[in-house]
Amino acid sequence: MAAPVTGAALEALAGEVHRALLARGATVAAAESLTAGLLCATLAAVPGASATLRGGAVVYATDLKTALAGVPAGLLAAHGPVSPQTAAALAEGIRARCSATFGLGLTGVAGPDPVDGHGPGTVYLGLSDGERTDVVRLDLPGDRAAVRAGAVASAFTTLRDRLTGNAGRAEGVTP
Repeated sequence: MAAPVTGAALEALAGEVHRALLARGATVAAAESLTAGLLCATLAAVPGASATLRGGAVVYATDLKTALAGVPAGLLAAHGPVSPQTAAALAEGIRARCSATFGLGLTGVAGPDPVDGHGPGTVYLGLSDGERTDVVRLDLPGDRAAVRAGAVASAFTTLRDRLTGNAGRAEGVTP
């Protein structure tokens, strides 16, 4: 398996996403659970990010997924906070609440312990443009920092590929 994307490589990937968003006149917002703001902070480090980053919400606590990102409480009760359905709802909710072109939703388990039967490194990534919502399941290796950085890198790659037309429909759900 490839080494996790961190540091300068993660910053370079954020720059690619920013440029791809600029080229399309598009914006992004993120609802982040396990990444706790790392995605938004990494994108905000790119000069000129205010043109493409609308905002985001750290929804680490389950109740905040509903309060800040609009995930229906019934969905959380039925599927739990770590699920493809929750990732999709996070992406859709934050996109709408921040009036962004694209919404990203990240939920999962950074470790070291399992959560609700999901092992460390299990991550669900939702990407919504208001018409189409895709969810990707990731199984990321490493410690907490590596899982979190890997989740952000995967989100950037997924968004970049959608923006540049290099993405097929992701496996997952469209609620």
